[in-house]
Amino acid sequence: MDTNADDARQADAGAPLEVAEAATPYEVDGTGGDTTPASPNYRALNLARLQAQGMVTHDGGRTSVAEDFRIIKRPLLRNARATGADAIRHGNLIVVTSAMPGEGKTYCAVNLAMSIAMEMDMTVLLVDADVARPSVLKVLGLPPEPGLMDVLLDERLEMADVILKTNVATLSILPAGRSNKHATELLASRAMSRMLSEIASRYADRIVVFDSPPLLITSEAHALVGQMGQVVMVVEAETTTQHAVKEALRQIESCEHINLIYNKTKGFPGNEYYGYGYYD
Repeated sequence: MDTNADDARQADAGAPLEVAEAATPYEVDGTGGDTTPASPNYRALNLARLQAQGMVTHDGGRTSVAEDFRIIKRPLLRNARATGADAIRHGNLIVVTSAMPGEGKTYCAVNLAMSIAMEMDMTVLLVDADVARPSVLKVLGLPPEPGLMDVLLDERLEMADVILKTNVATLSILPAGRSNKHATELLASRAMSRMLSEIASRYADRIVVFDSPPLLITSEAHALVGQMGQVVMVVEAETTTQHAVKEALRQIESCEHINLIYNKTKGFPGNEYYGYGYYD
């Protein structure tokens, strides 16, 4: 087992993220994905605010967190780019999950997407697939938007109608959309499978990062994880029990490419920081 690990100091979280001024109310525009700054599908992220929150940003410099995610993303990208006998089905579809809520999976999913967006030859689609408790837009300072669930429920909608372009040129966002009591069935549906196949094969240079529900709390996670090429499971240091980790891994043991991030480790007394370990 190869291990790459590094530690990063957690930045001061400060006040809650502000809602971006470019945000629009929850409604489906159906414009087909116009993405100019004046278009309904464009959202300006407050990158300075995200940087102050300790998130990875393009202009954030070589912070410890940024260096950690450079280490974390490298094996994932190598798997995504593999060809021939080493190729992984849907290898460019990466789901980030955890055993329990509150372990930092959304934090890791957003930072992973931001880090991959810095690659010279990659584009990233960040999908909020935690449809019961969506958090990606909140972390990014944006209000609820139409998204994944709306596309699965309405055959008239295309992904281009709800995908949000941002002021990070290589980063797009697919929100969770409106909640639905049949979310598990929708995520396991043929429509979802067709959508994932289209996402995986349509753009060779696109990496798709999914923020998934926790494995031990919802059934939606199992429906989603089984269709991914790579799984990243976030484990909160000194909080998540060994039993929970083993049970979560048992539930996804059919997945061939599972990776762990050890999150929120503690260093010297009085100092708390994020540490990330990558295990394949």
